[in-house]
Amino acid sequence: MLGTVGVASQRTLGGVVGCKGIGLHSGQPAVLRVHPAPADTGIVFIRTDLGVRIRASWECSLESPLCTLLSNGHGVQIGTTEHLMAALAGCQVDNAVVEIDGPEVPIMDGSAAPFVAMLERGGFVEQDAARVGIKILKPVSVSDKGASAALLPDHGFSMSFEIDFDSPLIRRQDLSVSFEADTLKTELAAARSFGKFEDWPRLKAAGLARGASLENAVVISGNRVLNNGGLRFRDEFVRHKMLDAVGDLYLAGGPIIGHFSGIRSGHALTRRLLGALFADPRAWCHTTCIEDGPVATISRRVAREVAVA
Repeated sequence: MLGTVGVASQRTLGGVVGCKGIGLHSGQPAVLRVHPAPADTGIVFIRTDLGVRIRASWECSLESPLCTLLSNGHGVQIGTTEHLMAALAGCQVDNAVVEIDGPEVPIMDGSAAPFVAMLERGGFVEQDAARVGIKILKPVSVSDKGASAALLPDHGFSMSFEIDFDSPLIRRQDLSVSFEADTLKTELAAARSFGKFEDWPRLKAAGLARGASLENAVVISGNRVLNNGGLRFRDEFVRHKMLDAVGDLYLAGGPIIGHFSGIRSGHALTRRLLGALFADPRAWCHTTCIEDGPVATISRRVAREVAVA
């Protein structure tokens, strides 16, 4: 351990953990294992079926509207990495090697909760290296067709997100969160992917959502939730969008020290935001993380009550 009061150490897993399931879009089964890794390794994915390594970095990602897609630049890809990346971020795992034997991370139940539980089974080990974050020094923003995403200076990591869907069930929801160690686990991890039942034929015709089901996504039709048990949170939709953003932002290569604001944004816009951030050396700097961040607070403003089926 570092032994320096106030300086946060990098973390890895205490042992190998794993899971298996099907890909949300590919519909293909996959086995995933997460291994401990030395300090300063970062998060690295390995396609064991092809022997290809891909770094979990925004620079190795492709712009995709429905998932986070990593690529080695030569045709090998790993899809739907966002929920696992969010779990790694929330558990403060800096270094890990993720082995997967197919093109897509298993969707599990559509949330990050199974991945958080999986990582916790392995336990966590502090390492003899300081945890380094990306401190936002000035506002950076991107926008496209009424959607926007921004990073702004802040003392810790905080987020605000607003969604507005043409659905009588979802409509407009917003949520603000300031993060501490357990915030992702308690407030966001269990929020699931969602979609309209009417969109499934179109998505499947486009080669997407082949593995989607009521077991791994919230499916809505009109003002009804088709899943048994309904929603896990009254505002589960905006919480899931925020969860996705946490995973996508971890592709920065470390924790963000700043505030993320998303308005109707998604995976593609978050990737553009990271590109804009790192293109401006005056907008950020690396900084040593300290222990004990700000106390987490949650505030939400939902324009209309969400009916639970």
